[in-house]
Amino acid sequence: MGTLFLVATPIGNLEDITLRALRTLGEAGCIAAEDTRQTRKLLERYQIRVPLISYHEHNKLARLKDVLARLGQGDVALVSDAGTPGLSDPGYELVHAALEAGHRVQAIPGASAPIAALVSSGLPTDAFVFLGYLPRRASERRSALQTLATERRTALAFEVPHRLVQALADMQAVLGAERKLAVARELTKLHEEIFRGTVAEARTRFETQPALGEITLVIGGATEARQWDEARVRLALTEQQRLGTPPSEAARRVAEASGWPRRQVYRLAMESK
Repeated sequence: MGTLFLVATPIGNLEDITLRALRTLGEAGCIAAEDTRQTRKLLERYQIRVPLISYHEHNKLARLKDVLARLGQGDVALVSDAGTPGLSDPGYELVHAALEAGHRVQAIPGASAPIAALVSSGLPTDAFVFLGYLPRRASERRSALQTLATERRTALAFEVPHRLVQALADMQAVLGAERKLAVARELTKLHEEIFRGTVAEARTRFETQPALGEITLVIGGATEARQWDEARVRLALTEQQRLGTPPSEAARRVAEASGWPRRQVYRLAMESK
C-alpha cells in the first residue's frame, strides 16, 4: 500500500524547500500537481524526474480513482501551486479517500504564507483563526467579517488584489477603522511587502497604490470591549449605508460592534436616512 505524501512547496523563492521534501518528490511513484507547469519548474530546478499528473479544483473528483489506483502501486506526492496542499487548495477529498482506502497519509511540512505573514505581522501569535479566502460577494464577505467583531484572536485570510480595497472598506464598516491589520503581499518574492497599520490606514494606502500579487491579511483581534461614542456609531452607520446595508441589518451589526443597544442604533440609523 502506497503512502500519500502532502508535500509543501515554495510560496515564491524556490530555495524555500526542505531536503526531505526534495527526497520525497524524487522517490515518489508519481506527483499529483495542481498546476503541472508550475511544478515542472521546481522539478527542473532540482533535477527531479518523476511522472506528473494534474490534480486541481476542476478535476479533483474525477481524478480520485486514478490517484487511488496509483497508490495501490506505490507512493504518490501531492503538491499545490505553492505552500501546503489541502490548505485553501485541493487535497481534502483525496486525503479522506486515501485514509478510507487504508493508505498512510503523511505531511511533509515547509513554506506557508499564512504562518509567514502571521509571525512577521507584529500582531499576537499565541492564538489565531484562519478564514481561507474571503468570500467574493460583498454580503457574504461582510457576514464573514462580522464573526470577527468580538473575536480576540488574530485572524488570517487570503484576498485577491482586485478585491482588496472593497474588502478593506467592508472591514472598516464591520470592525472599525482602528482595528490593527497587516497586509502581506508577494511573500518571499522579489517585491515582498508587509504593510502594518490600522484598517483605515491600509484602505487609504491601497486606494492610491493598488496592490499586486498574492495577498495575506493578518487582522488583529478585538480589544477589550468599550462602548463607542456617538460620533463613531454614526460614522459606522454612514459606512453601512454607503454599502447598501438595510437599516435594520446595519443597526444589528453596529450594535454588536459598538456595545450600544440595537434600538438606539436603529433610531440613529433612521435619523440619518
